[in-house]
Parts: sequence; structure tokens; C-alpha cells
Amino acid sequence: MNPASSAMAGPLHGVRVLDLTTVFMGPSATQHLADLGADVIKVEAPGGDSTRSIGPCGDIGLGPLFMGLNRNKRSLVLDLKQPAGVAALLRLARDADVLATNVRPAAMRRLGLGYEALAAANPRLIYASMVGFSQRGPYAGKAAFDDLIQAATGLAAAVGQGAGGEPRYLPITIADRSVGLYAFGVISAALYARERTGVGQSVEIPMFETMIPYVLGDHLYGHTFDPPQGGFGYPRLLSPQRRPYRTRDGYVCCLIYTDRHWEIFLNAIGKGEWLKTDPRFVDIRTRTQAIDSLYQLVADELAQRSTAEWRALLPEAEIPVFPMHTFDSLLRDEHLQATGFFEHTEHPVVGKILETAVPSEWSGTPPTRRTPVPRLGEHTAEVLREAGFADAEIQALIDQGAARAAIPQPPKRATP
Repeated sequence: MNPASSAMAGPLHGVRVLDLTTVFMGPSATQHLADLGADVIKVEAPGGDSTRSIGPCGDIGLGPLFMGLNRNKRSLVLDLKQPAGVAALLRLARDADVLATNVRPAAMRRLGLGYEALAAANPRLIYASMVGFSQRGPYAGKAAFDDLIQAATGLAAAVGQGAGGEPRYLPITIADRSVGLYAFGVISAALYARERTGVGQSVEIPMFETMIPYVLGDHLYGHTFDPPQGGFGYPRLLSPQRRPYRTRDGYVCCLIYTDRHWEIFLNAIGKGEWLKTDPRFVDIRTRTQAIDSLYQLVADELAQRSTAEWRALLPEAEIPVFPMHTFDSLLRDEHLQATGFFEHTEHPVVGKILETAVPSEWSGTPPTRRTPVPRLGEHTAEVLREAGFADAEIQALIDQGAARAAIPQPPKRATP
């Protein structure tokens, strides 16, 4: 391939990933790799990733959650409970750069697909294992899901405390996607290390241990010190008053944070003298200690004017401000429209879909959209042929149920 065409394929062009992951965490990590140019081969069981069936178009295995995590990938179906399926995967691994899995390590070893077996097939392979918990502790064998990790790390309790109510989960798969992003970084770093050493390695990315610094980084607080110098929790983040502020006709989001912000804001509302007379405003330390009452002050003031008035007044006062979007209004955001962040593309099966852009900008090796989200087993024969399997071998794998090709493509669904 000439350098120009290679550059246009993305910075990870030439990296091949065998992706055994399912649901959210692993597919999130491998989509980052795919979006930056890696050839990600999604190795699915005959039933496919469970997220294929969730939501609209789930009946044809192309539901919205799956669509959002599996673009720029190819789908290969292998039954890894059959020896022939395992043998096929080991053969594919000879030419792979990365194998990513969120199957528990003990199960991978039982299948004959532990790190030792894969390293024997390809010493340069990066074996990335995304697990619930470090395999060195008593939780090693436990299953983990986003809700469980939110609770286990104290995040659900913190959300409840901040909202002034019962513990609850954030309504996004924050642990899955955060750990997926970290796994993307770990895999990329492991690839870089291999370029220097010439050999691969096993890397383990545990959800529990990865998320704890996210939570305790803000909320270990006084317990950072030994002995503790205060309690847990950064008061500003846990204040029930920390929320979008109601205005006369809606909501507005602003952050009055620095000494200068508070000086300008208090002068703007006619209370500038408080800077000298009210001990809460001495510095950021005293403001943090009194944050509930100060946020209530802001809430009371912002309720007096319209959203448009505050959006005009606060930026003039050098105070950061932003509207509170809903999912619907976010799609019409002027900045995102100007940058082309949302794009309508044509999927060969489900028709017109809305996709988000790769958020990073590259001057020399820009990533591109290459392939639509695949049907189950759409690329089985193609991938096996690339690995040197003869057509007769491929058919034999399909006949014995160790592999599966895609069913004939259904007619494209009409766009409502």
C-alpha cells in the first residue's frame, strides 16, 4: 500500500485485532481501535453479541446499542466450544497483533485459549484481558457488570448523597465505557512497547480497580492523609445544590468557581460588599466549606431572570455558562452542527442511521469511516480466506457448526 493511502486509513492502520469481547466495555475499547484504523475482527458465538437484540431493529441483530459500539469492525462467527472453532482461532492468532477478551480467564483457559496457548501461537501477540476484578484477589472469579461496579466503587452512594436521596446508578454505562477507554489506552501502550521489545505480553484491565481512582480521586479527600485530616467527599461535588439552575423559563448551567468569578457575580447582583463582610468569601477554601449555602444563593438569583438573559450576562462577566441540553436538543447544538459531529449515513440493511464522529483531529493520519456495522457472520468466509483457509476447509467448519456464515442479507428496511 502506498504511504498516502495508508495515511488516510488512520494511525492504527495495519494493526489486526481479534475481538472476543461482548456487550459494552470490551466493544467500546475495540471500537476506539477500529475508529483509528485497526482491522478489528469481532469473533462472535453463533448466537451473536447479546446487544444485537436490544431495541429497534433487534429482531434482525442490528439494535442501536450494538450499532453504537461496532462500526468499522468485521464479524466472524466461531463456536469456541468446539475444538475446530478453537483451532481456527489459534490459526487466526498467528497473524494478529491483539487479542481482546472479556471472558473470565479461567473460562478462557478451559477453552484452551489462555495467554500461554496464544503466546505459543504468536509470541508478538498482545493478549488484553478485561475482567471484573484483579485476578490476584478473592474477587477474581466474580462476574461484574456496570451497575455492580458503580455500587462496588461507592459511585452509587455518592450519586445518592449528591442528589440528597437514595443511592442510585448513573443512567449511562459509565464504568463499562470508562474502563473501555482505559483499556484502549493500555492496548495502545502495549503495542508501542512491543515495537521497542519485539515481543508481546499479557495485559489485564480490571473494572473494579480501574474505576476506584475515578471515584476516590475526588472523594478520598481528608482520608488522603494518615491520620485523616477530615472526612470523605469533596463538598462541592456532593452538594445537593450542585445541579443545573432553574431560571424564569428553563434551566442554565454555570460554574462560579474562582475568586474573580465570585467577585464579578456578587457585584452583578448588587452584593459586592459581601466580599469584605462575609467570611464565606475569603478564598476558595472557605467557599468550599460553605458550598451548600453559596450554591443556594446562586440558585435563588438565577431564578429571577430568563435563560437568555443569563446566557448573555454571564459570559460578559467571564463566568462559564452553557445551556442544559436534552438528548433531542443536543442533536441540534450549533457547535456540533458546525463541526459535522453528527452525520447521517446509509447502512446496507437498516437504511439511514445517525452516527457520531471520531472526536479526535489528526493532521497526518486522519481516521475514516470504512465499514458499516456488520451483520452476524458477515465476514466469516472473508476472514478465514485471508488466514489461508481453503474454501473446502471453510465449508467443513460451517457444516460441523464450528463456524457460521451470514444468512442472506434481508431487504433494506424502509426509512420512516
